[in-house]
Amino acid sequence: MPRRHHAALLLPLVMITALGACSAGPSIRPVIAVRGDSGTPTEAAPSGQQPVPDLEDGKDSGLNWQECTDSTLLRLGPTAPQGGSFQCARMSSTLDAPSRPGRGSLSVSVLKAGTGKSPLVVVSDADGEPGTLKAARLASSLPPEVLSRFSLIGVDRRGTGKSDGVTCVPESARLDIVEFDPASTDNTELRGAITTASQECVLDLENRLTAMDSWRAAADLEKLREALGVGRLNAVGVGDGSRVLSLYASRFPNRIGRMVFDGAPDPTLDAIGAAEARAVAAEATFDAFAKDCAVRGCALGANAKQEFTALLDQLRTTPLRVLGIALTPGTASQAVLVGLADRARWPALADAISAAKAGDGNGLVGLVEPLVADVDENPPRLDAALVTGCNDTSTRIPPDRVTVLTTDWREKHPLFGALYAQRLLLCASFPVPSPLKVPALNGAPPILVVSTATDPVTPQQGTERAAGQLPAGVVVGWQGGGHGALGLSQCATTAAKDFLLDAKVPANGTVCPP
Repeated sequence: MPRRHHAALLLPLVMITALGACSAGPSIRPVIAVRGDSGTPTEAAPSGQQPVPDLEDGKDSGLNWQECTDSTLLRLGPTAPQGGSFQCARMSSTLDAPSRPGRGSLSVSVLKAGTGKSPLVVVSDADGEPGTLKAARLASSLPPEVLSRFSLIGVDRRGTGKSDGVTCVPESARLDIVEFDPASTDNTELRGAITTASQECVLDLENRLTAMDSWRAAADLEKLREALGVGRLNAVGVGDGSRVLSLYASRFPNRIGRMVFDGAPDPTLDAIGAAEARAVAAEATFDAFAKDCAVRGCALGANAKQEFTALLDQLRTTPLRVLGIALTPGTASQAVLVGLADRARWPALADAISAAKAGDGNGLVGLVEPLVADVDENPPRLDAALVTGCNDTSTRIPPDRVTVLTTDWREKHPLFGALYAQRLLLCASFPVPSPLKVPALNGAPPILVVSTATDPVTPQQGTERAAGQLPAGVVVGWQGGGHGALGLSQCATTAAKDFLLDAKVPANGTVCPP
């Protein structure tokens, strides 16, 4: 189990991935909600496919790097990679709330790993591991030559991690959200918890609330590029982090460097379509997990799905309690979704499900904990992901519509359908932003987009559609499972290495074996 601080705050983990439903965009045409235009360059945007930009050394003129290896290892927790050293810095960026455009400030936390002279920025999911920690983990799994040419620069996007992290949802509301049973036919309790969460966040954050979105996170990256002393931004986007890089490319088309998207949200679906696509992908990922489980001879045996559904029935009558959190069918379902997203943790996930059936809920609660508690010096992830997701869309789904969808999806996608339908309520009580059309990206250099066959967070088909909307998106598809392929698939990792280091663009549609 991870070390705990404020253990009573334990709550839902994969609930944040639900925010893809909130951040998918309007119900007719899914345009990301954006407000304000600070930082938009005045240079003429390029047209058509551009060549892969040259690499350049960073000048690091605007950042004061300090050794932070020990503190980073603490934040990484028991699963911290071995070896390596890290440096950390803070950067000031403009808050730019809609009510105070171009005014205010916030602090952005960044981390450096590697010794290369060219910076390679890492941007992660709003509900996932903060970008600083994601970069630290990637540093241990990428080929050594990448870390010789590049320094990975992980950035905690605004409101997450150490970047003035958002903590505004009351503990009781978090618990009510994560523990809510997907089998329930009355979502009144869930709606009450969401209303409480939104009210408290509005009061606590004030002007900061509406400034926590992907559009302004993209502007933070432009500040970072300037601080790193390079003319173009080289970057890796993980999951929803790819959305931020897409917005960056639209806002700053003359600053696009060598970019890799490791999974990307589907830009063509509305909120309901995006939520159902995730439900379908989650079911497929569980099937892949179950097959892997049977091959390995794991604790769940040859029928992991039957064992999991039996656990849910068991918890429905006899929930377990672990350090202040109730392990209910809702908690267990979200914990399993978290485990499915991390391919390296599939063996531990199988053990955790088996242990819960025997009355030990520590393993499943440990999977959920980072999203809902202050763990290893990291703020709970649910709050920032909830605020960011609801600021990224003007769509609000009526409760009666969610009730109908819950019933329908429970039948069509029995493991996770109802849970994803209920997540459509998450933004219901949050202020509705005023959408602004994102500038069209008409010209760009090749961008490498890596998809994963069974990805419960950014489904394969959606990632491929995201690549198709780029002027020069090139897809490499890994036939594996989990969220993200870099560092897991040797084939996909090599393709990214060759692209980043040598500007070698793979053939579009390249397939990597599982």
